[in-house]
Amino acid sequence: MSLTTLSIITVRPDARRWALARMGTVPPQLRRVPGLLFSKLLGSGFDFGLRPNFQRYGFMASWADEAAAQAFFAGHHVWQAYEQRSQELWTAYLQPLQAHGLWDGQHRFDAGSAAPPAPSAPVAVLTRASIRPLRAWSFWRAVPPVSRAVADAPGLLAAIGLGELPVLRQATFSLWESGQLMQQYAYGAQHDGRHREVVRRTRQEGWYSEELFARFAVQRTDGLWDGRNPLPLR
Repeated sequence: MSLTTLSIITVRPDARRWALARMGTVPPQLRRVPGLLFSKLLGSGFDFGLRPNFQRYGFMASWADEAAAQAFFAGHHVWQAYEQRSQELWTAYLQPLQAHGLWDGQHRFDAGSAAPPAPSAPVAVLTRASIRPLRAWSFWRAVPPVSRAVADAPGLLAAIGLGELPVLRQATFSLWESGQLMQQYAYGAQHDGRHREVVRRTRQEGWYSEELFARFAVQRTDGLWDGRNPLPLR
């Protein structure tokens, strides 16, 4: 069965230039990793905003099976280089449950025949979009209120803004205590409406040339993110 992983990499302060340079040199090396079906090395920003965080990166990957993922994290030279220069590493092992939309023109996360988890089980959510250049200003003006709303949402364990390309190719990853609480934030009657208003505007104003929404069951997590494991499953 295929597997998806999301790693949050926080490099040491003295490795910031090294990590930034790796954004260009690592992807060609990843294309030769056995069992790696799809991968993206992503930058990050402070508070989901435009100010980049040169110490923190994301690594999103889809694998042919868990054995391929384990082999990479256990001993591949690309990952070992990050381990040697990082002050924190955190990885979530994820099973796709639902995915709508495209990433680079392709369907990237196959839910297959995965059984839906219990409503009380933890879930992770990935959103990703290519923003039309003429709509970028409207998009980024809408980000701060929604970021503040999600930060206060009941059940949110951790969240981060990630990006392939500054300003125009952006993603968010969020980790939730349960699927039920995530649904209540996104669609519940008690929500203040900021999230739903942004969703409405994306359709009405055509902000995106490509977009993706994916929801995952969380199989397990390893490591530290901001000094802790936000969901210590084993």
